Amino acid sequence: MPKRINIGIVGCGRILPAHLRGYRLLREKGIDTFRITALVSRNRADAEMFRKRGEGPPPRPPVSQNPDDPLSAPHIYVSDFQDDVEARVFDSVEEMLEKGDVDAVDIPASVAVHHTIALQCLAAGKHCLVQKPFAITVRAAQRMVEAARARNLRLGVVENVRYAESTRIARWLIDAGYLGEIQMAMFPSIGTEWSPNKIVAQTPWRHLKLQAGAGASLDIGVHLFHRLRYLVSEVEEVSAMTAIFEPERYTFDAQGNIIARVRPDVDDAFFATFRFTTGALGQMSFTWAGHGEPTRLAEGMVLYGTKGCLKGDRLVLDNGEVLSARALFESEAPATVKERFFPLGLRDAFALGFLDFLRGIEEGRDPETSGVEGTRDLATSYAIVESALAGRPVRVEDVLSGRVEAYQAEINAHYNL
Repeated sequence: MPKRINIGIVGCGRILPAHLRGYRLLREKGIDTFRITALVSRNRADAEMFRKRGEGPPPRPPVSQNPDDPLSAPHIYVSDFQDDVEARVFDSVEEMLEKGDVDAVDIPASVAVHHTIALQCLAAGKHCLVQKPFAITVRAAQRMVEAARARNLRLGVVENVRYAESTRIARWLIDAGYLGEIQMAMFPSIGTEWSPNKIVAQTPWRHLKLQAGAGASLDIGVHLFHRLRYLVSEVEEVSAMTAIFEPERYTFDAQGNIIARVRPDVDDAFFATFRFTTGALGQMSFTWAGHGEPTRLAEGMVLYGTKGCLKGDRLVLDNGEVLSARALFESEAPATVKERFFPLGLRDAFALGFLDFLRGIEEGRDPETSGVEGTRDLATSYAIVESALAGRPVRVEDVLSGRVEAYQAEINAHYNL
């Protein structure tokens, strides 16, 4: 029987309910190989908010009203799915490492401290799973990967899009040959629930360079590029423009009064074209700005291949057939593929990612969404702002190698990287 893995969670903010929901679903499926043993927050009350039902401060309401956004997950307590071990609360990573019983660390803290927390925990011999974006800069991410390798520890990024049902089904369709060779990819999107000028997720740090790295290009770019890298191939070159359309952003109370404001110094919009190593081409845009109403493709990301195209759940083939991708997967995919993509019948992306991480610890391997993957997502996304600053196309390998890092230089200097 595998040794129980004790998990410490560092960072008890807006995304934590989605993490705890994933862990709860694993327990409901009979995965009994882990326990949450520590909750860490600089503001101790934030950790106490999640520890035990009936105790601690009242929960915050979900910050997002979009049911597809993990930030809309309802509040969950560790005690809701774990009654035999009580999670301890700490107000520093140092205290957790000194006094806690922890084998692995889940880090849903803000991106500015991802590398400092991960490096501390790796130095103490703990496996680490880090919320996306993986790190504040590519250089910070590479230090994390090097530290994990040096100590033979598992390191991953919480990139839920990898395990999403639509992503997995698209991967199977491509592997099964339904689309042929991918030629083009497209994702245009203008406007969100934070448009035109709300502080995204009520977290002002997302709009500040030294705390967030970049804006929409990084926060959303890592999701989009991870999916494209998984489904098409590595991105070779990016050409992009960015903008800050809204010079000030606000959080409003129920009566419409301004209760917080921030002046962004990172992009709230990006428009990018890119070339894959296979020769395929892609185009995508995203913005938290946009007055009036949002504009986007109803199907989300669209892929065109040599045999047809995939628009959300609609698979449109050259022979005129229009099929449901999900229905085709359910009827035609082998049982082995279904179990590999959705073990135990799980469909929640966070639960699947955590299961992959836990199994990776047991098997001595990184999860699919490894630190290396997180670093490449980061570099590809940073290619957006590096290209916008340079006014020319940028090769992703040059961002990875540090040959192109003019945009990141200020951040690296600030954190002594």
